[in-house]
Amino acid sequence: MRLPSVISYASLLVLASVPPASADEQQLPTSGLNALPEVELSQLSQRDPNPLGEKAIAINPEQWKHGETDHFIYHFVHSYVATPVSVEAEFHYRVVAKELERDQPLTDVKSHIYIFERPEDWAQFQNLGELEKWTGGIHSAGSLFILRNPKNKFSGNTLGHEIVHLVMHRFYADGIPCWLNEGIAQYISKAAHASYQRARGYIAKPRSEAIAAEDLIPLGKLVAMTRPPSDRVETFYDESERLVRFLATTDKPSFLSLLDALGRHQPFETALPRSYAGKFGSAPILEERFREYASKDFGTTLQQADNE
Repeated sequence: MRLPSVISYASLLVLASVPPASADEQQLPTSGLNALPEVELSQLSQRDPNPLGEKAIAINPEQWKHGETDHFIYHFVHSYVATPVSVEAEFHYRVVAKELERDQPLTDVKSHIYIFERPEDWAQFQNLGELEKWTGGIHSAGSLFILRNPKNKFSGNTLGHEIVHLVMHRFYADGIPCWLNEGIAQYISKAAHASYQRARGYIAKPRSEAIAAEDLIPLGKLVAMTRPPSDRVETFYDESERLVRFLATTDKPSFLSLLDALGRHQPFETALPRSYAGKFGSAPILEERFREYASKDFGTTLQQADNE
């Protein structure tokens, strides 16, 4: 089962931030040679059919500016906030396309990203959109709405996680199972964030969290879930990422075949042995091998773990 595609179940996540930036870090330029160019709303190549987009733009409409890159359309207040988001969005698009071994989705529809800067504007949007008060971002029907307060510093793979959801929505508009949607978003965004940091001179390696054997969610329950369980959210995300990584590193072509089958709404129990013929003849066989893999305390990076 899947939730309706209007709201992506997986993306009601807090886009994490660390404490406010220092005074020096807050002195950011409002424009630059590499800043995201502004485009009039009427000149954008595509309009957003998502009704939440209209609600967002209706909040202090005079403040919004707009921009566009190859695969995304942005609605923002300051270019110095939107520019790094646009760079990271396009970076993650390329990573996902490479991971899926595809160049373009079936349609040329661009995803819209709405970047709020003022917490009070975000609170108003939460009320209009009937969102939970704790949400710092939401992926809805192929559009992303986030709070990006320039007084805060942002780190980690949370933005990348949401961008992966946007791109996956474009390749699989009818939706994919919750565990797969969240697992692949975690798997790709963690690796991409480390690569993104290394390209900028940082020492960074992706990490995957092991799960104690007694805490693992049974495979049958995991693949049937339509949303993360409120009492086991962390385990759900860690286990889903671990399962995606196990399947992808075991046999990449088989994983892509399984992904396509599940994207066509085929049952996991029948799609698995067809995609992994000769490797996993049934879900119980997969579970036996996966439990050992998921609970093994690698304490190392993804690359090192996969080489063991």
